[in-house]
Amino acid sequence: MNAKLILPALLLTAFDAVTQIPNYPIIGQIVRIDPRFDKLIPKEAKIEVLASGFAWTEGPVWVKNGGDGQGSFLLFSDVPQNIIFKWTEKAGVTPFLKPSGYTGLGPYSDEPGSNGLTVDRQGRLIACEHGDRRVTAMPLNGSGGKQTLADNVNGKRFNSPNDVVAHSNGSYYFTDPPYGMPKKENDSSRETEGFGVYRISPDRKVSVITYELTRPNGIALSPDEKTLYVAQSDPNRPVIMAYPLQADGSAGKGRVVFGADGLKKQGLQGGFDGMKVDREGNLWATGPGGVLVLSPDGEFLGHLKIGGATANCAWGDDGSTLYITADMYLCRIRTTAKGW
Repeated sequence: MNAKLILPALLLTAFDAVTQIPNYPIIGQIVRIDPRFDKLIPKEAKIEVLASGFAWTEGPVWVKNGGDGQGSFLLFSDVPQNIIFKWTEKAGVTPFLKPSGYTGLGPYSDEPGSNGLTVDRQGRLIACEHGDRRVTAMPLNGSGGKQTLADNVNGKRFNSPNDVVAHSNGSYYFTDPPYGMPKKENDSSRETEGFGVYRISPDRKVSVITYELTRPNGIALSPDEKTLYVAQSDPNRPVIMAYPLQADGSAGKGRVVFGADGLKKQGLQGGFDGMKVDREGNLWATGPGGVLVLSPDGEFLGHLKIGGATANCAWGDDGSTLYITADMYLCRIRTTAKGW
């Protein structure tokens, strides 16, 4: 985790309910590099801070019509606090699920909770759980309890599943770096040969997509679901990879979409984290200092410069609002792009 962003004391502690703030504080700046960026971010757009006071925010996901009269809302993880929080415009932030990723007794690591979240076509919350070292599914309509989708590959336990994306055919792709383990890559409980990218099939069989990345992190699908994007958080080799998906769900040879050279041209350095794709195939990748916006071919279009460690993002509302988790903050920006 990087040093905290500097803002006035905004709200409360993470355990307190947060009431609506009529005028949200503004953070960062919007850097426009390519004219195509202006079609995605309006001139008047601002990065708003919706809530603060968390340990490390991650994995935002928009839940549309959550059932049981809940309406639509945002969920996000606070990984060190082992909590999933809920946010709405009316009620602000309230705890949604605790524990979120570690159900054991006593301390486990500095990041034991859930990380990446998504919602599948069945309306279930899919979560990457660090401490319990698994990927789970939980109905959001109160119709059942949490289920383990996968916790091992070929009998070897995962390290700490980090981020996940759901395919429309009922499969899931996720990454498994060591960040949630007590001693990270040096932890004695490590079982897999590397830090993998995996697929869970509709019948819950786990297969390896690749072991070629040292720190696989954010993951996303192209709008046609024929390409799997994986972001690497290793600062020694920061890359966003694209893997063509085959009919059986496996992946072909990956190619670099964007990497260290592209960062250097923009005066940036560091690894990538989470990532989302809009309906036009543009990549919205969190990384050095904020959210990098790239064309489908990896051209740098612009930068939502928050000014500190930025973990992940998600489309919400009508699909044009980008919610951003950045260090101790929950932020948003209204765009003219559309998520999918």
